[in-house]
Amino acid sequence: MEVDIFDREGVFIGEVMDPLVKDFPALKMVMEHISTAEAVEYVLASQHPFLKASITPHHLLYNRNALLVGGVKPHFYCLPILKRETHRLALLAAATSASPKFFAGTDSAPHTTQTKESACGCAGVYTAHAAVELYAEAFDSVGKLELLEDFVSRFGAAHYGLERNTRRITLVKRSWDVPRSYRFGVGETVTPLRAGESIKWSIVTV
Repeated sequence: MEVDIFDREGVFIGEVMDPLVKDFPALKMVMEHISTAEAVEYVLASQHPFLKASITPHHLLYNRNALLVGGVKPHFYCLPILKRETHRLALLAAATSASPKFFAGTDSAPHTTQTKESACGCAGVYTAHAAVELYAEAFDSVGKLELLEDFVSRFGAAHYGLERNTRRITLVKRSWDVPRSYRFGVGETVTPLRAGESIKWSIVTV
């Protein structure tokens, strides 16, 4: 069945998630990297005790205009694809709601610059260089920075039954310029999210 790329998540919920939730009521499940208001609503409404969802920093910060307006921007091309602003706002509200049903999942994809900037570019956004700082921007944009630690550190670990990391980092609101690329492998580069631009938050201690 052919499904519009912007509608796939809703179809997935109906055709895949619903049967799984009904058939496996005690199974821990994570809808990785949700990108729509429908997914947010589905997770919130579910009575399944172990259904959670992860959200990427790029889906919290950008909508599909970043990919398509003014020409196709291959370094914003990811799957699930960026959606309308209404969906971004729904994801941001979920991430900053203090609900343990949602936690960080960076989906950082280190495709080389060449394979991204090609006739059939790879899907994926590279965020590993500044994932925490990008999440901090998103949470700070709605005045919910105090909820960031639970989202990136506690909720996911609790779902998977992992011990919480006791190491700490210090974030300060100090901008820094992202390099246009990083060396990657032999003779290759990777282009990071926000390449050649600035990020508002910095990690000063680890």
